[in-house]
Amino acid sequence: MKTTAIRTALLLGAALAGLTAAPAFAQDTAATDQPTTTEDGADEASGEIFVTARRRSESAQDIPLAVSVVSAAQLDATGAFNVNRLQQLAPTLQFYSSNPRNTAVNIRGIGAPFGLTSDGFEQGVGIYVDDVYYSRVASATFDFLDVAQIEVLRGPQGTLYGKNTTAGAINIQTNQPTFDFEGRAEISLGNYEFQQARLAISGPLTEKLAARVAFSGTSRNGTIRNVTTGQEIQSLDNVGVRAQLLWEPTNDLKVKLVGDYNKQDAVCCGSVFVRTVATQRPLNRQFAALAAAQNYAPPSTNPFDRLTDLDAPLNAGNVIAGVALNVNWDVGPGTFTSVTAWRYWDWVPRNDRDFTGLQIVSASNNPSQQNQYTQEFRYAYTGPKFDFVVGAFAFSQRIDTQGLESQGLAASRWNIAPTNPLSNDPTVLNGLTARNTQFLKSTSAALFGQLSWKVTDAFTIQPGVRLNYDKKEGFYQRRVFTGAGVELTGTETDARSRAQLAIFQPQLSAPADTDWNFTYDLTLSYKVAPDVLAYATYAKSFKTIGINQNGLPTDANGVPIAAAGTIKPESLDHFEIGVKSQFWDRRATLNLAAFRTDIRDYQATVTNGQFGVLRGFLANADKVRTQGIEADFAVRPSNRFNAYVNGAYTDAKYLRFVDAPCPPELSGGTTATAGQTPSAPGTPGGISPANCDISGQRLAGVSKWAFSFGAEANAPGNVLGQGGEFYFGYDGSYRSDFSSNASPSPATRVAGYSLSNFRAGFRSDKGLNIFAWVRNAFDENYFEQLFIAPGNTGLIAGLPGDPRTWGGTVSVTF
Repeated sequence: MKTTAIRTALLLGAALAGLTAAPAFAQDTAATDQPTTTEDGADEASGEIFVTARRRSESAQDIPLAVSVVSAAQLDATGAFNVNRLQQLAPTLQFYSSNPRNTAVNIRGIGAPFGLTSDGFEQGVGIYVDDVYYSRVASATFDFLDVAQIEVLRGPQGTLYGKNTTAGAINIQTNQPTFDFEGRAEISLGNYEFQQARLAISGPLTEKLAARVAFSGTSRNGTIRNVTTGQEIQSLDNVGVRAQLLWEPTNDLKVKLVGDYNKQDAVCCGSVFVRTVATQRPLNRQFAALAAAQNYAPPSTNPFDRLTDLDAPLNAGNVIAGVALNVNWDVGPGTFTSVTAWRYWDWVPRNDRDFTGLQIVSASNNPSQQNQYTQEFRYAYTGPKFDFVVGAFAFSQRIDTQGLESQGLAASRWNIAPTNPLSNDPTVLNGLTARNTQFLKSTSAALFGQLSWKVTDAFTIQPGVRLNYDKKEGFYQRRVFTGAGVELTGTETDARSRAQLAIFQPQLSAPADTDWNFTYDLTLSYKVAPDVLAYATYAKSFKTIGINQNGLPTDANGVPIAAAGTIKPESLDHFEIGVKSQFWDRRATLNLAAFRTDIRDYQATVTNGQFGVLRGFLANADKVRTQGIEADFAVRPSNRFNAYVNGAYTDAKYLRFVDAPCPPELSGGTTATAGQTPSAPGTPGGISPANCDISGQRLAGVSKWAFSFGAEANAPGNVLGQGGEFYFGYDGSYRSDFSSNASPSPATRVAGYSLSNFRAGFRSDKGLNIFAWVRNAFDENYFEQLFIAPGNTGLIAGLPGDPRTWGGTVSVTF
């Protein structure tokens, strides 16, 4: 992001801070600025918070649903300004991102297959901002903008939400326009030239019209040094603007128009050398021999030196924007809601996909543009014996992608067997280019509803249903050109052309499919005591059809497998029991949940090892199961101290996946034929199985154990004549080890790690908050992800997590 935008916001915030002296606009924010640390974000004054998880305002402790609520105050205090950092506060939430497009958000171990993202499947975790569904998971990489609270809903969400999601939802509620003038300004500075500015202003334009405008900007140098270009990569560069108009012509009608624009322009996304692993390629075609043949060595074999030498330009240009019209009309005994929205995504990446400083892959860029239209209608009724919500939802999107992959000067030596004389001729593969043209058209429509029947004051029966229709149409064309600009048809027989076609094959496909699904759920809840709620849920859910949008896998003769064009829908059976409780005069909260989800035809990402044939495609795994236990405890014995501990045990595994891709130590050799016995793992020049049985192994990206914990203490004080409190806070998190590859391998195991964050400051009674912070205080070395380099050479690259960062924040509410 250009720092001029941040500097402008800093000046505006400083100027507006002077307004806090006006008594008419001052408010006591000692409570609201203090982070809320209960699992459901408990309100400081009453110990109770209200959520809209069921499309109506309710106490979080009174709804039979596993939900974690994080307040704006906790987000600000912990520096959780995007979903990546939010996962440190919500143990069952997992976030993985090698770049904004290749991002996965999972809950309880499921949601999206781990690995390369395909436009052809749906996300299992829905992201909603003020009731608007964001279909592009890249939105999870942007900064939160003027957020009031975030609700993380766990388990299938289909009978209350517009877009069906199988794993859960992230429901983001922003601050709304007000008819009283108010605002907030915040400035943060830190090491790595971290700069962040936030500004929000709200107030009346007329008696019936109010407006709110918010800005957020973040910039930071990267944490990895590229010795080839001299750049610091993995930088932050985000700008976001959100404007709202609220019209209230009567007490019964509210109409809100919202527009937002968010842009990223980071020097991103790269990796560092981690290790090599022996594959079944011949020794002279494994990484050590190939690197030695070109006198290449990585800049460091210690990944936490944070050095790389990627030679291709890097960029993660990313724009997400949209307009929404929300109408809420109190009609009869209930409320009618209409949400009409258009959203746009523009993705302009530049990548280095060989993970080295050699010119093997000189370009791997797939810019995309998406247009999305959604319409949702809902009617919500609350009565003495019955509550219900009924709704209809329509979704339409088109995504266009113009892919470019090119080979470089080192490609011939790297990719062609040394026994072939063409391996010594760099012109064979240098400049070889694949140009991919593709689009996806996706349409969805649904009717849904949920009823709450209060059989007695204590016992409630809550059934829900959903009828869903989906249609998907795709197109994919790959054209291949030599370095001289000659187009290859795929039928050439000369040695030079065959060597080129071994890297890129022309392909044309147009997969399409439609599907109907009827799903349902049933929840029984019972008030055991005034502050104890027990519940049990069964849900029959689904993830809709998928299509292989990035091309099709090929058979042994290089012919695309047409049957692989479409992917069957997932079918889920979900079981859950839980208890929500408060005690000690509601100063303590303990919530427990146990769940099991069985999935048939799980949509998995299959990755092959070749450079340009097809890096990843979708396939169905027969059976997957995730089960676990979650516990959330919070205590506030007095206004001077609070503490929390949230924990999750998640056991997610493939029950049956007999034809999965093989891990690197079983890849790269001659493919076994009928009757042949595959070689032992890591046998050079060995016989590799065509696929591997990974039944019983853990799902990728899932830690068995995850915890978040913290505390804050405060004491009354006075600074420059302003009364308030001094405070000291700690927030920690822990995740056990997980696999960073769809097929588990010791080479791609990410070790468990823990992070510790501290903060100390002063918050006044009139809205001023000044504090210093340090994140990853003990400078823990850990990986966010590990990657298997293409080509089955045995190279493992990785993305280290952020090192220790520190800085200070000043905010003022007026």
